[in-house]
Amino acid sequence: MHAEFWKDKYPSNVPFTIDVEAYDSVLDVFHESCKRFGDKPAFSNMGRTISYRELDQYSAAFAAFLQNETDLEPGDRIAVQMPNLLQYPVAVFGAMRAGLVVVNTNPLYTTREMTHQFNDSGAKALVALANFGNLVQEVVPHTGIKHVIITEVGDMLPGFKRLLTNFVVRKVKKMVPEFNIPGAIPFNHVLSRGARCKFTEATPHRADVAVLQYTGGTTGVAKGAMLTHGNLVANLLQMKAVLTNFEQGKEIMIAPLPLYHIFAFTVCCLGMMEMGGHAVLITNPRDIPGFVKELSKWKFTSFAGLNTLFVALMNNEEFRKLNFSFLKTTAAGGMAMQHHAAEEWERITGCRISEGFGMTETSPVVSMNPPSHVQIGTIGMPVPNTQVKTVDDDGVETPIGEPGEICVKGPQVMKGYWQRPESTAETIDSDGWLKTGDIGVIQPDGYIRIVDRKKDMILVSGFNVYPNEIEDIAANHDGVLESAAVGIPDTKSGEAVKLFVVKKDPALTEADLMKHMRANLTGYKVPRIIVFRDDLPKTPVGKILRRELRDK
Repeated sequence: MHAEFWKDKYPSNVPFTIDVEAYDSVLDVFHESCKRFGDKPAFSNMGRTISYRELDQYSAAFAAFLQNETDLEPGDRIAVQMPNLLQYPVAVFGAMRAGLVVVNTNPLYTTREMTHQFNDSGAKALVALANFGNLVQEVVPHTGIKHVIITEVGDMLPGFKRLLTNFVVRKVKKMVPEFNIPGAIPFNHVLSRGARCKFTEATPHRADVAVLQYTGGTTGVAKGAMLTHGNLVANLLQMKAVLTNFEQGKEIMIAPLPLYHIFAFTVCCLGMMEMGGHAVLITNPRDIPGFVKELSKWKFTSFAGLNTLFVALMNNEEFRKLNFSFLKTTAAGGMAMQHHAAEEWERITGCRISEGFGMTETSPVVSMNPPSHVQIGTIGMPVPNTQVKTVDDDGVETPIGEPGEICVKGPQVMKGYWQRPESTAETIDSDGWLKTGDIGVIQPDGYIRIVDRKKDMILVSGFNVYPNEIEDIAANHDGVLESAAVGIPDTKSGEAVKLFVVKKDPALTEADLMKHMRANLTGYKVPRIIVFRDDLPKTPVGKILRRELRDK
């Protein structure tokens, strides 16, 4: 396809190309914003708001501590493992300012998943929430982590409120199990000690890795996508170019998706910052009544979420009564939007959902619907400076209107997988085209539709679940001969995991196996349904035909 195909397809207010090199690094964006928007609110959470100036001070103290009180060097990896709290941006920008690479980690990981990610990334330090301290205690001895920083939920809240919140979480709700991690440093000690230390600002370059963002591997092994400073800067500027209705220093964005997920990281953490926006961090979006109560306090102008969340909110009486008169942009990503849900959202809020498409490997945004020209059921058009084509199984480009695997080329495409050159070569060809594994159709009007998924991956509420990983865990149970995991449609989470099992031990029960799966997998990966069968459909060479099971 001709690279110019989209040139005349964009709305007149969206540029076809932009200067993606306007900043050298994420830190340049950070400094610029702290300078321009010093007194404006940057992040809010649990009733406290910090300004850009305070974020600058706190993250500098965090960085100074890492530089002076640890042996960490620029380029070393630090894992950050917490839900949406004010501590998250402080730790992430602090780590980057000390020249470290951030490894975003899901706090709900099991010990097995954590151990793999920490060892694979070679992380030497970890910032974690006390609520998961017992797991950290188990994992750290089996990794190269030398420095552990522990934070409690209320650590960034003012004096009495901090003590009260941490007491309630610890003693009343009993959400912090007993743990003992020798040498662990409390988060607030880091800030107070760091504030007294000398600090030298790191100056990363465009090609330097900023974040290792892990994604499930097709073999069940999670791989770290190397996202450079240049990748992330390009992507936030690409998004900004499409979101033409955003105003500098005036946006209030609701951020319920976890910042450790690349969609929220780039959109809510970095994108908002560049525009001098104000991100309201929601720690526990599953608590819908609590979430709606928080929403009622803000004149929010934008909202980033995914289908599951939109549906849960719309089913809440109080949500429907909120004032949406300021809301002008709703961005959806992570999983396909259901038609009905998109229409219902517009009816309730008066705001259309702009659906986009992306993946961890593309920092993440490849395409999106411009808010002024939304076409429901599509993933919009490629963001500026991005080429997209569709190819058949032989890699030959398919014509406009014909389905094929979506391939992407652009400044947001990752550097490659961390220490996995073979996997990188399988995903990105010598010309820089990245294969997405999704089957799509490019319409004559330039909008793209996703029609199927080439990979066997299952998408649960925006998280990738790889069948191989589920099957590997099932295989570790003595009573299982073989198994196959597939995705089944689910109204709440888009897809859910269904596991087909052939027994080795006739006495094996569903409850036994379920217990084993829960002990080894994060909640969203655990099969919703287990079906026992006498055999599984296979190809002549013995490969299990998951697709056949999926169609059953």
